Amino acid sequence: MTSDQLQILLVAASCALGVGVLGLALAWAIRRASFFWQLAVVVLVAIGSVIAGLVAIARMMFISPHDRGVVMWVAALSGVVALLVAAALGAAVARWSAALRQDARRLGTHGSVVAAQRGPAEFQALSTELARTSERLEESRQREARLEASRRELVSWVSHDLRTPLAGMRAMTEALEDGMVDDPSRYHHQIRAEVDRMVRMVDDLFELSRIHAGVLTVNPETVALGDVVSEAIAGADSLARARSVRLGGSVEDGLVVRADAVELSRVMTNLIMNAIRHTPADGTVEVRGRALADGVELSVSDQCGGISETDMARVFDLAWRGGAARTPDGPKALAGVSGAGLGLAIVKGIVEAHRGVVRVENVAADGALTVGCRFLVRLPG
Repeated sequence: MTSDQLQILLVAASCALGVGVLGLALAWAIRRASFFWQLAVVVLVAIGSVIAGLVAIARMMFISPHDRGVVMWVAALSGVVALLVAAALGAAVARWSAALRQDARRLGTHGSVVAAQRGPAEFQALSTELARTSERLEESRQREARLEASRRELVSWVSHDLRTPLAGMRAMTEALEDGMVDDPSRYHHQIRAEVDRMVRMVDDLFELSRIHAGVLTVNPETVALGDVVSEAIAGADSLARARSVRLGGSVEDGLVVRADAVELSRVMTNLIMNAIRHTPADGTVEVRGRALADGVELSVSDQCGGISETDMARVFDLAWRGGAARTPDGPKALAGVSGAGLGLAIVKGIVEAHRGVVRVENVAADGALTVGCRFLVRLPG
């Protein structure tokens, strides 16, 4: 590189550096202004650096005023075109930014956001992410609304289920106090049954509170499923007989699983009680257990008449009691079953605590008629 070329390079660099410092100062001064003006400053710095360098070098090279004017006009026209392009691009970016701001505002006011293919790739990606966030927030709001509705239903139904036995026990105790009872032992037995029922309901509420608080702990051990199913069937046999429901089941020989024996027994008891409660007289409830490639499966089948598609998604919701498609409760349905819509919610919580899944399906006869439901519990091996 010759000395002249080095001198020209140094002069051009000095001019560009000086204009750049001024541009940085201007950009800092308007740092809170619109992106349109920020982009204009960038273009002005680029044009100013070129013009300042051309003027300085032209003077060093002793170019004639005519030639120097030609160079300045060419640079000025180029600068005007660049500014116009920058203005158009800045206005477009401002519009895209305003549209994204409107989407964000709608997102904050419970509105839905639809992904728009506008602007550069970064703006499109941001719009797509806002739309995904909107979908997740909508799902969360719907889930929260369902949970709130379930809580309100739970409070209403539990209050009713507690008020009824309490009123009955008050009437019976008043009759006992007044000596107007011919057979006090019968009243004592009835009061004890109602107390036991309320105790079970309170236990269910406590279990649900542990599940929802995330403090339910399981103590896994090797459990023989045949023993768990046999004990659950034996415990529900008296209720099945009272309702004239046939109760039976079988488990594959030697079938074991790593689970909390107490909680698993509660799962089976709740499912069997639920099946008996919704099966009409002379119906059948069947319990089955079999091995899977990656665990075990327990099933409880009833003859409830099936669950509608609308109710199928709510079966395990808190305080859900079932729709008209299911067999209504008979007069003996509450003997041993709280009926407050807690049992299946507890089942789901316990199964998920074991890293398992629970679901329900309708069971059809040979024809198209739906005869009942089958609850399936799958636990890892």
